[in-house]
Amino acid sequence: MRKLTLALALTALSGHVQADTLIHAGTLIDGTGAQPRKQVTVVVNNDRIAAIEDGYREAGEGDTVIDRRNATVMPGFIDMHTHLTSQLGPGSYMVRYTDNAADVALTAANFAEKTLMAGFTTVRDLGDSFKASISLRKAIAQGKVVGPRVYTAGKSIATTGGHADPTNGHRDGLVDEPSPYDGVVNGPLEAREAVRARYQDGSDLIKLTATGGVLSVAKSGQNPQFMIDELKAVVDTARDYEMKVTVHAHGKEGMIRAIKAGVHSIEHGTYMDKEVMDLMKEHGVYYVPTITAGKSVAERSKIDGFFPEIVRPKAAAIGPKIQATFAKAYEAGVKIAFGTDAGVYDHGENYREFGYMVEAGMPALEAIKAATHDAADLLGDTQIGTLAPGKMADIVAVSGNPLERIEAMADVNFVMKAGHVYRSN
Repeated sequence: MRKLTLALALTALSGHVQADTLIHAGTLIDGTGAQPRKQVTVVVNNDRIAAIEDGYREAGEGDTVIDRRNATVMPGFIDMHTHLTSQLGPGSYMVRYTDNAADVALTAANFAEKTLMAGFTTVRDLGDSFKASISLRKAIAQGKVVGPRVYTAGKSIATTGGHADPTNGHRDGLVDEPSPYDGVVNGPLEAREAVRARYQDGSDLIKLTATGGVLSVAKSGQNPQFMIDELKAVVDTARDYEMKVTVHAHGKEGMIRAIKAGVHSIEHGTYMDKEVMDLMKEHGVYYVPTITAGKSVAERSKIDGFFPEIVRPKAAAIGPKIQATFAKAYEAGVKIAFGTDAGVYDHGENYREFGYMVEAGMPALEAIKAATHDAADLLGDTQIGTLAPGKMADIVAVSGNPLERIEAMADVNFVMKAGHVYRSN
């Protein structure tokens, strides 16, 4: 599969102009939230959708027909919270001591392909090491490896001892004291420097760890870890470089500070309450829930030795709460974009989030919209997220009808990214 898809990707990048590809869709969900259409043809030319027509158009000379009359066709899914350069597993806390940059990069390429084959044609990567996600983004765009379109934050920005401080849990003298270039800041001046370093690295956006986290080797999973002047320095500097800012946050106070500072999205949001939700609506801030990660860490907290002992109680306490928070945020009318925290659980299982969202009360059609139109809106990318003439031809299909049975989202049988077929079975 890897050799085949890579060869096809290189062919697509060669500039050869192909005849139309006709996708005969039994059911079409366009990502806008509109009701599905039945028996339509999606016409693709090169990397764009040329037309969407009622009925099944007959193929002309040279045209290719892809028969999905027994399937549901949708826009390529967008996961707004992934970590393609890592995956949590037994012994994974030792990886940072054993893996070189090349190991991380090759591992990321494998996870990227799994993600694409699951129907996720675009992702945000929210925290890496060795700048590997930036190199991965370039390699995918150049057709060297197979994977989704990547928007990356590069290295997350933290404060000393904060959730993304890479020296947490190290003995003194083992590594150098981290600097803003390593993503660790103290004070507004260093906060500005860290943003500029991410810009220099080639990051697309900024990721902050505004509160404690579950998996870091540190005591608190929810305390605020940035002062408001530091947050404002990050947001104001990022604005100068046309970069959006998203924040990891579990605790209420950290979320309030971040929202008032002007961030664009809150990740996880475990302990948000009505005050936080009202503030998010007032400022137009998106919520990216990552229910799958919460479920996963809660389950794994029951396994002796899976987590360091300082992490285990945080995973057990925080993980189970995210789905209930999501349900309240949806009911309150907070803007929601689909995101899973892939890497905290196994890559390629991103579809699980759809089931948890529906289980918590969001209708399936809205969950799909959160992973297409709404995610693209948060990205600021108007070329993806919906199926319409002129849009990028990112198209997936699943067996069955996900509006009747959301579990169908796990059964992807067709993946097209930018007009090129990567999976068809």
